[in-house]
Amino acid sequence: MTLEFTRVDADLVAAFSVIQSATIHEAQGGIGAASADIRPLDRKMSLCGPALTIKSPPADNLALHQALYLARPGDVLVVDCGGYTEAGQWGGILMEAAKARGIAGLITNGSVRDTDELIEGGFPVFSRGISIKGTAKNPGARIGETIVFEGVRVEPGDLVRADADGIVFVSRDRAADVLAKAKARIAKEEDFTRRIRNGESTLDLYGFPAYAQPR
Repeated sequence: MTLEFTRVDADLVAAFSVIQSATIHEAQGGIGAASADIRPLDRKMSLCGPALTIKSPPADNLALHQALYLARPGDVLVVDCGGYTEAGQWGGILMEAAKARGIAGLITNGSVRDTDELIEGGFPVFSRGISIKGTAKNPGARIGETIVFEGVRVEPGDLVRADADGIVFVSRDRAADVLAKAKARIAKEEDFTRRIRNGESTLDLYGFPAYAQPR
């Protein structure tokens, strides 16, 4: 079975997947960014897809096992464990199960382990920490409900884009508008790049004042 909720449209996911997280963040007014200390295990890792939200107790990962079999292919597991980093919630076995299910990646404000295996497996993992310590398997987590992840309100089905620069969430209701603004920003930056290469200054392009020596 899968967990039924409205997911951001697949065409929007495809369009956002080639846009940098920073551009998306700026395009939606500087909101939606997760904490900067949640990083990919490898800078080459990136992901984009609808969020399957998980609210998990610290040092427990039963919900991650359960969520794999509630997810649709292309979903991204977004796990709030309260920022607890002294237990590895995710490792090689869960990666293999996630790949078999077509999961697009994992984002957690906790820790993972088996990191060499995860990197070699090419499965995108973004975490706050790394820990060899094991986890409990207790019921009581919540899957597929609204969470506040690192200060960002995330509904199940919202779009999440993550790359080497960071993680940004986009409400599924705003995704089409944000995409249009992101494309406009890209076009503007491409124009600025061309003009800089032709000799114009960033001060002129942005309308910034030149440096004035303090008296």
